[in-house]
Amino acid sequence: MRISLWAVGKTNESYLKTGMEIYFKRLRHYCDLEYVEFKDVTLTSRKDELMKKEGRQFLDRIKPEDFVILLDEKGTKFNSSGFADFVQSLQNRSVKSVIFIIGGAFGHHETLMTRADKLISLSDMTFSHQMVRLIFAEQLYRAFTIVRNEKYHNE
Repeated sequence: MRISLWAVGKTNESYLKTGMEIYFKRLRHYCDLEYVEFKDVTLTSRKDELMKKEGRQFLDRIKPEDFVILLDEKGTKFNSSGFADFVQSLQNRSVKSVIFIIGGAFGHHETLMTRADKLISLSDMTFSHQMVRLIFAEQLYRAFTIVRNEKYHNE
């Protein structure tokens, strides 16, 4: 299964980059992984216009066969084992390409929400869209170790 993690804007903090690199390297053992940072959209006075431009960048690259999952506060919440079960279900259904999308500071535009196959929330808490990249990479790695019954996750 090919997994892509797409995000708006560059990761600025070196500690986040280092952590992401660690988990991306680990994840390549389990899946074909792609990480793409899309251009920041110039802030406009209209939040909706900014979100629409960010969404358009993603929509222009999504293929019809891609399974698209938005990381969004309104999405389904999983514990780590539940998320592992979800990842396993994607594998069981032979989903070939999964794209996880982290939007900008204001979230996702409705046009992208309409295209999404699933919305997932990482927490009831709010994290910066840059921190979410590292947190999600770790949770995705954790999910694969749970699926393979490897020593990493303690229950």
